[in-house]
Amino acid sequence: GVGKSTVAANLALALAGDGARVGLMDLAVYGPSIPLIMGVQGMRPEVSEKANRILPVERLGIRIISFGFFVPAQEATIVRGPILAGIVRQFLNDVEWGDLDYIVVDLPPGTGDIQLSLCQMIPLTGAVVVTTPQDVALLVATKAITMFNKLQVPMLGMIENMSSFICPHCQKTTDIFGHGGARAAAHKMNIPFLGEIPLDPA
Repeated sequence: GVGKSTVAANLALALAGDGARVGLMDLAVYGPSIPLIMGVQGMRPEVSEKANRILPVERLGIRIISFGFFVPAQEATIVRGPILAGIVRQFLNDVEWGDLDYIVVDLPPGTGDIQLSLCQMIPLTGAVVVTTPQDVALLVATKAITMFNKLQVPMLGMIENMSSFICPHCQKTTDIFGHGGARAAAHKMNIPFLGEIPLDPA
């Protein structure tokens, strides 16, 4: 609920807008929201008969794969650890990504099997941690940073999402969830602070 998927989607869109070839991999198996955010909910990837590989769904120039394509939107996902590793492996090896400059991976919260499997299967260029200013969210984010450090994944930095709300009528800024917590946490953990994103109903 801190906005990891929204940030991942917008990061992919920004990279594509700069002319990069981008893939977006949704590994938030228990709550995949990339199909809804990217406007491809209800679509199913096709399978290449020639190569027997999954063809990602394309939208706005971005190649997308999500567990959400394979399960009904209202259905609860009940999956154990070994199967999660298999999903990660399939998304990495059995999807026809083509030539890409970037693959942005949307991960579930915390420090679970999916993160561990991904880090063990491929060398990641880096991780961006998204949090809100609240102490509870920052605690989870801090654990994620510790995990990535142990797995020797470079930390690209931290983003504070929902950092404030700017009233569209009076332009007054309100810090609904507090403010500056992520900046302070990033400074304390000696990683770059990448910026603040305000709440925007649109």
